[in-house]
This record gives sequence, C-alpha cells and structure tokens, in this order.
Amino acid sequence: MLIKFEGNLCRILDLQHITPGNKRGHVQCRMRDLRSGRLLDNKFRAEDDVERATLDEHEMQFLYRDGDQYYFMNTETFEQVHLGTDVLGDSALYLLPDSVINVEFFEGEPVGIHLPATVDLKVSDTVPGIKGATASAQVKPATLETGLVVNVPAFIETGDTIRVNTETGEYLGRV
Repeated sequence: MLIKFEGNLCRILDLQHITPGNKRGHVQCRMRDLRSGRLLDNKFRAEDDVERATLDEHEMQFLYRDGDQYYFMNTETFEQVHLGTDVLGDSALYLLPDSVINVEFFEGEPVGIHLPATVDLKVSDTVPGIKGATASAQVKPATLETGLVVNVPAFIETGDTIRVNTETGEYLGRV
C-alpha cells in the first residue's frame, strides 16, 4: 500500500494494530520513503487522516537488466523506463526477459511493479536427491535461473521447470 505522509510518497512495509488495556488503539507503521529510501516509523491514531496514493498501472515488457537497473518498455507507446533494485527489492528475482507485467506509476514516475500470482522458472542448480529416503518429506534448496533460491521436493532435478508463488516465494509444483 502506498500513502502520502508529510508530503512524501511512502510504501507500508509492516503494520500492527495495537490496543493497549484501557487506552485508545492505534496503528504502528513501518514505511519506506520511495524518494529518499529512508525507513520511517509512525504511530497513527484514529483521528489522524491518511491520504492513500492513487497509482496508474501500465502494461510493460521487461527487456533486460544492466547492473542495478531493470529496463521496461510500454507495450502501447514503446516508451522505455528503468527501475533500480532499491525500488524493486525481491520482486526483481521473479523477472524473466520478455515477460509482460504491470508497472505502477505515481505522477508519471515509476514506483514499483505488480507481479502475477505465480511465475514458471527453470531450476539451474540443485543437489541430487537421496535414493530410498522417502519416509519423510524431504526438501532441498534449488537455485533458479533468476538467482532465486527455493526449497523444493527431492524429486526436482536441474533443468526442471517449477511454478513459484511470487508473494511467499514458495514452490507450488512442477510444470
């Protein structure tokens, strides 16, 4: 969620509703200022007004990565924009070249991406499974083509394509 806080655009990272004994409840928020990148902690009471930022979404194609910058092209106007790893965070680990995603804009400036619920990625490296050890559900780490490391069942091998949940980063199944 993005809000305007003290004139700055902030993304909510953590939110807790706290109701102490006989006092009024409040919401404790940890947020990141998108322009400066600094972390902020604030306590919002019931009488505080919070303005939610409205975002525009444009369908864009991920083109390539150059160092810490990720380049996207608008599929309608062919205009290119770039986002840094500081803006994308862990979302960058789910991006494959030529994939089409929605990029979020605030006042004409790109501020983030909206990933699909799942992505299909190829396993680039994993340890071989232990034969005959099927009494318990074994998991092993697997490195995917984007650099993401996911715990997978023992039967997954290098070269397999798996489906990964983009919200939790968990293995969902083999494709």
